[in-house]
Amino acid sequence: MDFLLAAVDFFLHLDKHLQTILENYGGWTYLLVTLTIFAETGFVVTPFLPGDSLLFVVGAFAAAGWLDPWLLYGLLFFAGVAGNFVNYSIGKWLGPAVLEKNYRFLRREYLDKTGAFFEKYGGKTIIIARFLPIVRTVAPFLAGIGKMSYGKFTIYSVVGCFLWVSIFLWGGYFFGNIPLIKKNLTVVILIIVGASFIPTIIELIRHKLKPKTTVSK
Repeated sequence: MDFLLAAVDFFLHLDKHLQTILENYGGWTYLLVTLTIFAETGFVVTPFLPGDSLLFVVGAFAAAGWLDPWLLYGLLFFAGVAGNFVNYSIGKWLGPAVLEKNYRFLRREYLDKTGAFFEKYGGKTIIIARFLPIVRTVAPFLAGIGKMSYGKFTIYSVVGCFLWVSIFLWGGYFFGNIPLIKKNLTVVILIIVGASFIPTIIELIRHKLKPKTTVSK
């Protein structure tokens, strides 16, 4: 429970904690931020790590002179792409083992449908998923299990990560130090996270409201 409360506090006051890290560890902050972004997308069990909000906040600190924006941009872009490939590889590596058994929660037909879905909508899925918390952590894993082609996954991963890092990092760089935003950065972080969940919520609502089709005999 204490760990959960500490994690929530760190997330909500990301700007204050990041400043403390910068003051105490200086250049090592680049490594910490890079590893966080890598892990957030690199391991299917770590979707709770900050992503969008972290990019925005480090962008604001870069604008204030604490960090080199272009070095940060290169490292975070690399971390996002590398994380995607690690997650994809884990899914692809686990795929054969998963297919050997018909798990209750992961049946063979589900995997077949996943593969067909990623073959048909793979590009759109991987790019859009980059902007959706949790989804961006799961999508590469499912792409690997679904045997999405390596070439296609590479292209869409690079494009998606480029857009994601560019929008949030430079968004923080150009707007994060505006007095009104800086004074209410915790609220801004919550808005960013909340807004990123809106497409997922809308899709869930549409799925619930969609009339069920009946199979005629």
